[in-house]
Amino acid sequence: MLFQVRMDVHLPPDLAPEARTELLAREKAYSQELQRAGKWPHIWRVVGEYANISIFDVDSNDELHTLLSGLPLFPHMDIHVTPLATHPSDVRA
Repeated sequence: MLFQVRMDVHLPPDLAPEARTELLAREKAYSQELQRAGKWPHIWRVVGEYANISIFDVDSNDELHTLLSGLPLFPHMDIHVTPLATHPSDVRA
């Protein structure tokens, strides 16, 4: 199942620099692990925003929720999920 996921990050302004560095390092490691596993095949920055648009390839809604809620930045994000389906005009379908 493919999902488009938009993640907008809102870090607390009073987050200590050391805590921010550690949090972002954990986020990067976790997200790259999911990318290498094929669960997160695409990620793009949204220009001018602290946000990304990603494509997830997972087996179920529950798996997607588990992966997203495991993100270290999860408590600091607004997440919007869009389920995707094959388009009838797609020449690769």
